[in-house]
Amino acid sequence: MTILLGVDTGGTYTDAVLIQDDTHVMASAKSLTTRADLALGIGSAVRAVLGQADVAPGEIALASLSTTLATNALVEGQGGRVGLVYIGFEARDLDSHGLREVLKADPVITLSGGHDHAGGQAAPLDEAALREWLAQNQGVSAYAVAAQFATRNAAHELRAAEVIGQITGRPVSASHHLSSKLNGPKRALTAVLNARLIGMTHKLIGRAEDILREIGLSAPLMVVRGDGALISAQKAKERPIETILSGPAASIVGARWMTGRDHALVSDIGGTTTDIALLRDGQPQIDPAGAQVGPYRTMVEAVAIRTTGLGGDSEVHMRSEGLAGGVTLGPRRVLPISLIAHEAPEVVLPALDRQLRAVMPGDYDGQFARAVPGGDTAGLSARDQAVFARMGAQTHPLDQLLSTRVEYLSLQRLVARGLVQRSGVTPSDASHVLGLLRAWSHEAAAIALALMGRRRSGAGEPMARTPEDMARLIIDQLTAQTSKALLTAAFEEESDPFGEAPADLAGHELLQRGLRHAPGLVKIEARLDVDVIGLGASAATYYPAVGRALNCDVILPEHAAVANAIGAVVGRITVRRSGTITAPSEGVFRVHFAEGPQDFHSEDDALVTLETWLCDTARAEVEDSGSDTVQVSSHRDIKRARSEARELFIEAVISVEATGRPRVAREHQA
Repeated sequence: MTILLGVDTGGTYTDAVLIQDDTHVMASAKSLTTRADLALGIGSAVRAVLGQADVAPGEIALASLSTTLATNALVEGQGGRVGLVYIGFEARDLDSHGLREVLKADPVITLSGGHDHAGGQAAPLDEAALREWLAQNQGVSAYAVAAQFATRNAAHELRAAEVIGQITGRPVSASHHLSSKLNGPKRALTAVLNARLIGMTHKLIGRAEDILREIGLSAPLMVVRGDGALISAQKAKERPIETILSGPAASIVGARWMTGRDHALVSDIGGTTTDIALLRDGQPQIDPAGAQVGPYRTMVEAVAIRTTGLGGDSEVHMRSEGLAGGVTLGPRRVLPISLIAHEAPEVVLPALDRQLRAVMPGDYDGQFARAVPGGDTAGLSARDQAVFARMGAQTHPLDQLLSTRVEYLSLQRLVARGLVQRSGVTPSDASHVLGLLRAWSHEAAAIALALMGRRRSGAGEPMARTPEDMARLIIDQLTAQTSKALLTAAFEEESDPFGEAPADLAGHELLQRGLRHAPGLVKIEARLDVDVIGLGASAATYYPAVGRALNCDVILPEHAAVANAIGAVVGRITVRRSGTITAPSEGVFRVHFAEGPQDFHSEDDALVTLETWLCDTARAEVEDSGSDTVQVSSHRDIKRARSEARELFIEAVISVEATGRPRVAREHQA
């Protein structure tokens, strides 16, 4: 019997799951994510699942981790100070391609050097200028190197990285290691972001390894990449940017493993977001433009995820326009009132009672805040610092914490910096009121929804007469927003015969009438013609109504609440590599190796040599990551042109993919 351990660190919870013989789930457990030190939450979840299954740590044969660390760090602008070595490009490229904005005030040097499209040297590398700059700019955590046409000839990137290593001893992120595609500025941006994440990822994975060893696990640790494949912990430390969208990718792999479905929309609802992706032919769809996280479009292969700011902890906003009014959800996440009351009942419950006894509703009714321990307050204005200092270590009702409207702006800035957590009404609170969820304080949720319900609509009427009515209003809105997100994702996968944006089509009145089976002289019927796999701890609560709204089948796997953790450990190690052959002159076939180009006078020789090298390289990397039975496939894309009744070779791109299960898991497959 082989036991595998999967772990996922989400925004609210860290999940752990044990899988026996790669065939069924033995046990699962959850622990609150510890933002100050993610490894503490990992350790708590792992200990819980081992105790639940009565499994000794030494029995674990493989451990694997999916993490939101890289994704959250990029979205929130976190990470170490980096230095960029930009070779063969103009300094103005830093502004025109957004690199200056990404670097902020981090040091950068533009050097002469680089190569042309055929791999020939455009100019010598100015090594002396590099050495002088490094002597003056060593106060960084890592360096990024990007050279012009490095994917056609990486010699200058390799030499610059060697010099940086010799002089500083710091990690170096070379752009050609992260992507084989052209577009130097975009590769540079990817390398900068990778360098920025190296220190944080080293710390997280190192701490996770320490925690697992402390518990008694000796199994190797894998990490989920953004395309759902597994990589070794060491590779994840070197290339942390490849782990962006790790969590959503793991959920899709987990959905496929749990349901066996080859074609479905996978919708994973968490505390902060809903992530939607298409499963086609049993494989998640890869975003051809590269993974985008927040404002950054990278060159990293990742699952095509459509993320909307809608989750169980989305903030509920009152919508006052129109006579009836209503609510909207998200995109910001707040702590549910039921949760903060569970953790600080002595503050929250009396404040809610006081607000409910007031004759008129207050602007800050049902809203609380507390400081995040260990936050960096450097650079705060005097006003922001005063608000933060006033908070101390306590939980505060906003109507007592804030004395002026201006201080509310200070609070917003503190929340944006990650120094303060806000609490307010969420769908989780509505679920407590309706008895769909019983994890935290039902009493606090009911009072908070009563406070929200007595606010007035445009017609002057209370929004809801009872907490239950208010709760149903919120849950109905969650159903509506989730349904629109799924329809938008489906339309984005279709061709566009109407010439309208997918979101506009999803909200079109004719479509909505068809979904509602609305009567009329013209009968319109509509449905989402693909199954939806609902994932996340609250999927079973919310998604049956979504299925009814879209007239489609919703599949709710037994272990949907820990799909990410399952996907973290049942995936495959996958390495993709590609290489290019160009024709600088007739009869010459130039193969672009990383160390430099090599010319052949036979097309077949060039193709076979490149294909063999790519296959051997990919196979070796999969084996190095922990698999000894590797399958390799290759594809040739050859471009030719006709000229005077002759076919001329223009360019060839060879792509290979090597895959294998981690060694300890593969040996015990059924």
